[in-house]
Amino acid sequence: MNKQLKALAGQTVVYGFSSILGRLLNYLLVPLYTRLFLPEVYGIVTELYAYVTFLLILLTYGMETGLFRFGQEKENFNKVYSSILFCLSISSILFIIGISIFLKPIASLIRYVEHPEYILWMALIVSLDAFTSIPFARLRLENRAWKFAIIKLINISTNIAFNLFFLIYCPKLLNSNPNSILLNIYSPNIGVGYVFISNLLANIITLIILLPEIFNIKIRIDIKLLKTILKYSLPLLIAGFAGMINETLDRVMLKFLVAEDLNPMAQLGIYGANYKLAILMTLFIQMFRYAAEPFFFQNKNESNARELYAKATKYFIIFGLIIFLGVMFYIDIIKYFISANYHEGLKVVPILLIANLFLGIFFNFSIWYKLNDMTKYGAWLAVFGAIVTIVLNLILVPVYGYMGAAWTTLICYVLMSLLSFYWGQKYYKVPYEIGNAAFYFILAIALYFASSVLKPDSQVFVYIINSCLLLVFLSVFAIKEKVWQEFIKNK
Repeated sequence: MNKQLKALAGQTVVYGFSSILGRLLNYLLVPLYTRLFLPEVYGIVTELYAYVTFLLILLTYGMETGLFRFGQEKENFNKVYSSILFCLSISSILFIIGISIFLKPIASLIRYVEHPEYILWMALIVSLDAFTSIPFARLRLENRAWKFAIIKLINISTNIAFNLFFLIYCPKLLNSNPNSILLNIYSPNIGVGYVFISNLLANIITLIILLPEIFNIKIRIDIKLLKTILKYSLPLLIAGFAGMINETLDRVMLKFLVAEDLNPMAQLGIYGANYKLAILMTLFIQMFRYAAEPFFFQNKNESNARELYAKATKYFIIFGLIIFLGVMFYIDIIKYFISANYHEGLKVVPILLIANLFLGIFFNFSIWYKLNDMTKYGAWLAVFGAIVTIVLNLILVPVYGYMGAAWTTLICYVLMSLLSFYWGQKYYKVPYEIGNAAFYFILAIALYFASSVLKPDSQVFVYIINSCLLLVFLSVFAIKEKVWQEFIKNK
């Protein structure tokens, strides 16, 4: 592994440390929610956060990538950064005003007439997320990964603290000391709404922490430059928005496509909770993307850039498959992170793990249009995926419920990866090791099916067999990729 890939791996570890630790801390809220709330109540959390992902793409409109693309030159950075920040601040404020004016019609449209305040709280959350995404992107661009990690962890920790305060401490205090002054800021009638209030308070604290990153430069707004950045970034808005359709539309559509007698909100809650069991794959993809996007741009002029991208993709696939096997081999332990009321949905976990791995592969295959300023192709790819997602959900979800949603996700990402690979090889040929990747996929799936067949009565023997199967995959990887020789050489 050469110097550039080691640098990428190092950055990935730092981002991964914050992502894994932060998400694991945040993940502790899942068993809390699934034990405090019935599936149909947890379905509210699942659905509204699905809307947030759409809105976050809409309100950032590709400007993070725009900062990476145009902020590389130090003499230009202040103009690029302050122009983008100004643009996002205006759009976020206008968004909050718009939601406030049309709050009741929006609440009626998505069937939250009794709780329009949920919509307003989510609007504030997503606006703050959108605005702070640019200071966070600046930290990534300047390779200040540790500061990025610390602030992200503070955000997650404060969110958890507020959740524990409102959902655990205050109800107990209400029973033991109903006259406590702390109860002046608590109402048991808000219930699940405290999930959103906690997030909002954490985002406000994060904004305060990031203020030095916002104001420690000379403000230089360049409208002409901003137009150039928008021309580059807006196709990424279409790509990102369509991409979010692929990632989260199933959680929006379930409520409207599943028959009322099948309790759609309960199905949504079960699906959302089991989706969380694929958290390790999601974390891996997230931490890789945080490190990889700046890495791809910074090395685009290197003579061996394409070989670097190919190797990065190969190792990404291998480690993704290790995560898949690790989760599925020990699913009987991992499943206890959610309440037993949700375990009927465990069958979606392997499908979602592989689906998310293909999402990461798609990200790797799609770097060609960003490097070549061909972002319109990113929009077309995402629109293609969105069409596949909508059509398949309409066909499969009414018949198969959340299982149809899971299969739709997998099929969509596989097709998007294939199409991006095809176009990418036409416009920016990268020597991806497709045969190698196929070998590792076949090996991982074969070991997974072997684990499914070899099911002794003793749970201890199940874990022993699965651990041996995981060791087989790791050994093949180490021998085939000559990991030990490289390790000894570096010593």
